[in-house]
Amino acid sequence: MIDNQRAKEATGHAVAARVGIGGPVGSGKTALIEALIPVLHARGVDLAVVTNDLVTKEDAERLRRSGLIDPQRVAAVEAGACPHTVIREDPTLNIAAGDELEARFPGVELILFESGGDNLASTFSLDLVDWWIFVIDVAGGDDIPRKKGPGTLRCDLLVINKQDLAPHVGVDLPRMLEEARSVRAQRPVILTDARRGDGVGDVADQIMKAVLFR
Repeated sequence: MIDNQRAKEATGHAVAARVGIGGPVGSGKTALIEALIPVLHARGVDLAVVTNDLVTKEDAERLRRSGLIDPQRVAAVEAGACPHTVIREDPTLNIAAGDELEARFPGVELILFESGGDNLASTFSLDLVDWWIFVIDVAGGDDIPRKKGPGTLRCDLLVINKQDLAPHVGVDLPRMLEEARSVRAQRPVILTDARRGDGVGDVADQIMKAVLFR
């Protein structure tokens, strides 16, 4: 994680902490960000967002229209290739987008990087982010933790979203949660329903403690 005080002393200005949010298509990454923004704002966090899409700016435009954040604080990266390429193999475009947001808004202390929809092998380069979240959802099947994909195993925080759908898709939610904790050696796992806000405060708590040290 970034030591903001040390970085400020070295560069003369604060350096924003950078948090990645990845996961498969439709898992609820953008919905989670929409839910996190007002919660983090209420806690006094000055933030910005970088979104990634394959060849569009759809997620960025969705956030800009949401009324939740100044549209100028949302940057868009068009991957033009496999979504994990620009967050792992060559994150140059995302690093530049984050740097531009920091230059435009000197007070920003947190930048959220939403990856394009990807598979369970998606991970973030630590050249890009200091800490990252991986989002899966119950509609994708309760066997996801047992598949032990790198995203599920290596993320700092695993979010299991759309918990409200479990009874409708035949998912044993307690077992899914137990198996997720087991394969992650009891590292953090949080159940959410991002659209209703359930569990979002717990995700914010993790960011505040592990990333912003507040």
